[in-house]
Amino acid sequence: MLERGLGGRVCGIDEVGRGPLAGPVLAAAVVLPDPGHPWGGLPEDVAARIDDSKRLGRALREELAAAIRAYADVGVGRAEVAEIDRLNILQASLVAMRRAVDRLRVAPDGALVDGNRAPDLACPVVTVVKGDTRSLSIAAASIVAKVARDAVMADLAARHPVYGWDRNAGYPTPHHRAALRVFGPCEHHRRSFAPVEEVTAKH
Repeated sequence: MLERGLGGRVCGIDEVGRGPLAGPVLAAAVVLPDPGHPWGGLPEDVAARIDDSKRLGRALREELAAAIRAYADVGVGRAEVAEIDRLNILQASLVAMRRAVDRLRVAPDGALVDGNRAPDLACPVVTVVKGDTRSLSIAAASIVAKVARDAVMADLAARHPVYGWDRNAGYPTPHHRAALRVFGPCEHHRRSFAPVEEVTAKH
């Protein structure tokens, strides 16, 4: 496991929501209960099913997210639409990652971050391209972050049902883009994103 290479309490970090046209970007940090164990100290039936969140169905993601939260130290952070528009989506994602680490119960000794850009943390950080397929803690973080963000978008969808966010999570699906053209953007849309900027000028 990559976690054993860093030693000590190592958190895996992943973010969800860089591509959507609406809603916050969320990140999760997960410290496995025993990084020295082959399954990270998780029950084998849980660890064996953890994978990149994009490869898992909604029901399994939600089941695994609950199990991960029960056994591991988990922190979730977010950056809001106003921060995305002010900072840009990459920098806002790094802010969300820092906030996720800050919400862990105990500060980590090291961090593994999915991708090739690292947040500024107080501990050593190693970036891992395709980390959600190479690190159990990063994959666990991807699941927790995805489930948390889907819940946020479902809540926003109840207040703004025309955009279908409970189904598309704010991504630029044909339905979402068509609704944007007809109804225009709302306060939860990222106005710095080109498709939103284009329709904003017309409404």
